[in-house]
Amino acid sequence: MAHLGSGRRRALAVPVGLALTASLAFLPSVAASATPLGDTAGPATAAPAAATGPALSYVANLTAYGTARQAAKAIEQAGGTVVTSYEQIGVVVAHSQNPDFAKQLRAQRNLFVSVGATRTAPLKTVQTTEEGTTQRLGDADAARAAAAAEPGQEPLEANQWDLRAIKADQAQKIEAGSRDVTVGVIDTGVDDTHPDLAPNFSKGQSANCVGGVADTTDGAWRPYPDGSDHGTHVAGTIAAARNGIGVSGVAPGVKVAAIKVSEPGTSLFYTEAVVCGFMFAAEKGIAVTNNSYYVDPWYFNCKTDDDQKALVEALTRAGKYAERKGVLNVAAAGNENWDLAAASITDDTSPDDATPSPRTIDPKVCLDLPAQLPGVVTVSATGDKGFRSYYSSYGLGVVDVAAPGGDKWQIPATPDANGRVLSTLPGGGYGYKQGTSMATPHVVGVAALLKSAHPWATPTQLQAMLKAQATKTACPDKIYDGTGNLIDATTYQAKWGQTGFYGAGVVDALKAVKR
Repeated sequence: MAHLGSGRRRALAVPVGLALTASLAFLPSVAASATPLGDTAGPATAAPAAATGPALSYVANLTAYGTARQAAKAIEQAGGTVVTSYEQIGVVVAHSQNPDFAKQLRAQRNLFVSVGATRTAPLKTVQTTEEGTTQRLGDADAARAAAAAEPGQEPLEANQWDLRAIKADQAQKIEAGSRDVTVGVIDTGVDDTHPDLAPNFSKGQSANCVGGVADTTDGAWRPYPDGSDHGTHVAGTIAAARNGIGVSGVAPGVKVAAIKVSEPGTSLFYTEAVVCGFMFAAEKGIAVTNNSYYVDPWYFNCKTDDDQKALVEALTRAGKYAERKGVLNVAAAGNENWDLAAASITDDTSPDDATPSPRTIDPKVCLDLPAQLPGVVTVSATGDKGFRSYYSSYGLGVVDVAAPGGDKWQIPATPDANGRVLSTLPGGGYGYKQGTSMATPHVVGVAALLKSAHPWATPTQLQAMLKAQATKTACPDKIYDGTGNLIDATTYQAKWGQTGFYGAGVVDALKAVKR
């Protein structure tokens, strides 16, 4: 995942438009859509600050008494340009080449709570998106799977050990998912032309949020021409249709939408795009979002740092707003085999858009986002044998539930004996991936089934249901390491009915739909 094990870059347009003069009270009752800020601040009283540095993107979080007009004027005076403003949460996205831009805005404490750059340098690094690379399904393996398919199964379902591990195949006989439920895949884009995804794809709830402004142009949400296959794989695990083609998703009856937030050609997810993704999901009636990534460039965002503090604030506001609007957000725990409840963690990956500088962080102060945002369901990964996957991060009180994410050392009795997760790929293909990125869509699929069976359920109630139906799982004495050896496992005493490896347990789709 950026969990994707990791997380893409396009020109960031600066829209002009409506004047915003209302006070930003950050309440759900405020107008719902993100509104571009135009040239409404009036003439500046002094020349704008000099532009002497690289163009960077910023988020500025307003106080309860700040107005969009005041913000636009302050941003212009500091040498910046407003990209967009999410008036309902008081978050403004801006660009500037002034190296002191954030510092100058922070000095206006009556107007801004926090201001921070969403990146540290021009884009340099391309990340991987899961533990290992994609393994495309070959014709011979597809033929073996089809030959092993039982009546009523999809042609490749014999290789989907993960569906059977959470009894999704049995659950679908009771509840395959409602067409009134849409899942949003906040990711690298989704190929909606794939024959297993097209029947369930919702174009009207899809967009490209790269840069912080939702682009709903037809096809803007696709990973082409230079994008990752990650989002398409995730979408298939959730909602691939039962149509006699390829694979089945956990909830093949629900709709799926794509909210693209990754910079083109990369696996990098910046704050302004993710804020846009949460807000778009909130306004488009999406029930559950899948977040299999971390927000770049910092693996952990420390609230003791002025820039990172602002990113935490903007993402928290957006996530809470989405929750108030009825969205359950589900996120991957990560693929670094870290204990997210430990007293300290050595992060040697940040910032990932420049030269990383190793640092020791306290994960209670420096947060893995969006996994550690309030109200988010955080997911760890398991393999076919039920062990925690060798790469999966974990943490008592951090992980909420677990689900199959694949593990190349936990080999299933399937036609091709591949311990990874099989799903859809762009261009109509299929392939295997492993990672907490792959575990998360299983939980999202179960949440979609729960929402289908209980359409009245709020995000808080859905989260409680997910934990209640999960199969309680004790931490094992042994676990596979990255080389395939069984080693002693760190174990925890259960607290509040949870463990560090599995949270409340491994999700069970059949329990979720039984009434």
